[in-house]
Amino acid sequence: MDLILLQERKSKAAKIVKRLKELFPDTTIALNYSNNWELLVAVILSAQCTDKKVNEVTTKLFKKYRKLDDYVHADPKEFESDIHSTGFYHNKTNNILAAAKMVKEVFKGRVPKTMEELLQIPGVARKTANVVLGTAYGVAEGIAVDTHVIRLANLLGLTDHKDPIKIERDLMDILPREEWIGFTYRFIDYGRKYCPARPHDHAACPLSNIAERS
Repeated sequence: MDLILLQERKSKAAKIVKRLKELFPDTTIALNYSNNWELLVAVILSAQCTDKKVNEVTTKLFKKYRKLDDYVHADPKEFESDIHSTGFYHNKTNNILAAAKMVKEVFKGRVPKTMEELLQIPGVARKTANVVLGTAYGVAEGIAVDTHVIRLANLLGLTDHKDPIKIERDLMDILPREEWIGFTYRFIDYGRKYCPARPHDHAACPLSNIAERS
């Protein structure tokens, strides 16, 4: 990214962040959980699935599997049935149950708080790691890039990329680190409330004037 484009995008990003904070002064993850392990499970389940559906599933799941050891000793076929409606249940089961064993054996029962360690866990890529680090520990190591962020970052001219890793790098270059955690959740809130993926009048979206004049 050349210097002029970088400065233009920084200016635009600052305006977008300011407006998002006005629209959503308080924001947080939409997934329900009661501890860091449950947060990790919920985020893994959320791949290619709505947060609403994940919360429906985990309402029962977290009552049935109360401790890390319950996942370590879980029957895979039974677990697949328990999470079936989240989609990709076979891979998610393999990842979650393998993750439980690694967290217990390698990380002494605690979800790690570094990117390097989290990326060792089955089912965890940068997006999941960023969500866990930011939500569980307040650590801004990067920016979680989900489908809302990919779509809106392109729509609003904050990136030219479709690849999540490249989009994350572009956003990290133009946003102050202290905004990284909240930015993702506000973008998700904005996409859901004002600017969904389905066809609609973008001119009516609150950020449209920033995108047009920048």
